[in-house]
Amino acid sequence: MIDNSLAYEILSVAQKSGADFSELFFEDAESTRIELTDAQVSEATYTRLYGAGVRVLLGTQSAYAYTSDPTRKTLLETAIAAAAALKGDKIQEVMSFSNAAYITSMRLPFSNVNNARRIMMIRDASLAAKDVSQEITQVISGYIDKVQRVQIWNSDGLHASDERPRTRSYVRAVATKDGVAQEGFEAPGCCRGYEAYESTIDLEASAKKAARTAVTMLHARECPAGRVPVVIDGGFGGVIFHEACGHSLEATSVARGNSEFCGKLELQIAAPCVSAVDDGTLEGEWGSMNIDDEGYPSKRNLLIENGILKGYLIDRLGARRMGMESTGSSRRQGYTFAPTSRMTNTFICEGVDDDAEMIRTMGDGLYAAVMGGGSVNPTTGEFNFAVGEGYWVKDGRIIEPVRGATLIGRGGEVLKSIDRVGRNVWFGQGMCGSLSGAVPTNVGQPRIRVSCITVGGKGGAL
Repeated sequence: MIDNSLAYEILSVAQKSGADFSELFFEDAESTRIELTDAQVSEATYTRLYGAGVRVLLGTQSAYAYTSDPTRKTLLETAIAAAAALKGDKIQEVMSFSNAAYITSMRLPFSNVNNARRIMMIRDASLAAKDVSQEITQVISGYIDKVQRVQIWNSDGLHASDERPRTRSYVRAVATKDGVAQEGFEAPGCCRGYEAYESTIDLEASAKKAARTAVTMLHARECPAGRVPVVIDGGFGGVIFHEACGHSLEATSVARGNSEFCGKLELQIAAPCVSAVDDGTLEGEWGSMNIDDEGYPSKRNLLIENGILKGYLIDRLGARRMGMESTGSSRRQGYTFAPTSRMTNTFICEGVDDDAEMIRTMGDGLYAAVMGGGSVNPTTGEFNFAVGEGYWVKDGRIIEPVRGATLIGRGGEVLKSIDRVGRNVWFGQGMCGSLSGAVPTNVGQPRIRVSCITVGGKGGAL
């Protein structure tokens, strides 16, 4: 184990070549993963990650080295390797550490739950999905838990530790008929212990929802194509804001001039009805954390207020490049990655509009009840997202389900085209990939309406 005296020694060695800042990140993480295919166990693994990384900065230059053998000898070698990448004129002194310890408490720790109990819960969810319809031909369900313990020291005198429990389960239901297959997917998760399955997560309900989506889409016609109004539900509907706008607000893009929102602070980038935040302090939420991966307390960061751009998501290196303060937004998958600016729980805030009125007054268009995956270019904001479950609206009435719909546009244009924001925010859970690996993030919003957007589909032009 690394104590303060060893950490001080390592950071001092890391700065021997003239770096003006050094950081030591230590991780000890345990995780369990179980997957069932048609209610039979197909995978069961236990993983432990144990290692540390040393980062040095000199102005806006950075270098990172890591090891899976965090002994004194290897850590000193790792520090020397990181230091060798940067050459400065002055050797900086490492300050004495002030200690801060954090922990997310668990009423029922994962270590107190055996695999038989986990498997029974997943199997019950699988059977619940199967029971929805005879057209459900396959159900893949799974469970993941993880406890990540981290310690962070830096040359400014910071020493912070955190223990982060997370759990997530998933159900993928496949419906088939006459050689055609459609699927539904649900994957609830949170930052809690196993007690989440007694109070927060209803996996059987999620399984039934996934199965109903698969069956509904199996009998849906192909979505028409054209430019129409689109109503997008909350939860995973927030993936559009996350991907098409959120990444463009991270220092990873902004600091290098690779974002459509560069230089637009205090300018209107969205409709006046749109406000958005990234909040890593929400208790028990999937993307929450006590401290970021540079050791600083997590924050609620206002991104957009009444359509006006108010802030970016900034890590230490991004702060240097941008001449701004860090926002506690530094994250990494684990010790094998250097940290960078990332989202946590990112969402469009509640508005004042009525959910039913949005559809009743939209004329002809698309109601996207569930969003799927997609792709985005952060520099231009151009995106393409699949709709996992959609319904066609005619004269303000939902008339039938449609499948194969995609939403195509630019993040900046969509933000300005939102003309309704509902009153109830809810979240969807996912894993977000970027330069510092895959991290758990929440996406969310109330139901919103985009006044006009390009909808792709094979159902013919409108």
